[in-house]
Amino acid sequence: MLVGIMGKKMGMTRVFKEDGTVVPVTVVKAGPCIVVQKKSVEKDGYNAIQVGFEPQKESRVNKPLKGHFDKAGKGYFRYLREFRVDNIDEYELGQEIKVDIFNIGDKVNVSGRSKGKGFTGVIKRWGFSRGRETHGSRSHRVPGSIGASTTPGRVVKGKKLPGRKGFEMHTIKNLEIVDVRPEMDIVAIKGAVPGPRNGLLYIMKVQ
Repeated sequence: MLVGIMGKKMGMTRVFKEDGTVVPVTVVKAGPCIVVQKKSVEKDGYNAIQVGFEPQKESRVNKPLKGHFDKAGKGYFRYLREFRVDNIDEYELGQEIKVDIFNIGDKVNVSGRSKGKGFTGVIKRWGFSRGRETHGSRSHRVPGSIGASTTPGRVVKGKKLPGRKGFEMHTIKNLEIVDVRPEMDIVAIKGAVPGPRNGLLYIMKVQ
């Protein structure tokens, strides 16, 4: 089972190990997350906890969510996320989950939305080669022929064509925790993670 936390990507930097090697890391301001709801196998079909992240003004929360948050009595939050757990009795409503659940050397899976690139052509989106610029060519950055003759007489599904690029959920697995600073709610993760600065991330501990 995965136990995790939500956070926001602050940016990338590097740290030096004792032997002098350089490690690129992503700095994430993670938590504290508050347990808002507990879900059980008997009632919901699975064991999970729902946690809230990033405090929100009461005026920005609608009435159904306000009643939902009031059960925990810890304020209102901008983001909600469920994390599967083995035993929900280990958690209580209003409990704080902080970065101290991680230790240096732990392996985590990090999920986030990639940067949105808007509507792009086939060269930027799929890496197609461009056509000739000279000798009368009129095919420069176009996809080219997309048909499939009389049979099947249509464009097949999954054809690589222009469209929206980016802004999709991606998960990078088995990244290493390089540093944990509970007093600052900061965790440093080896390597790059999806999304822009201040993008929301889900960090899940691999057990």
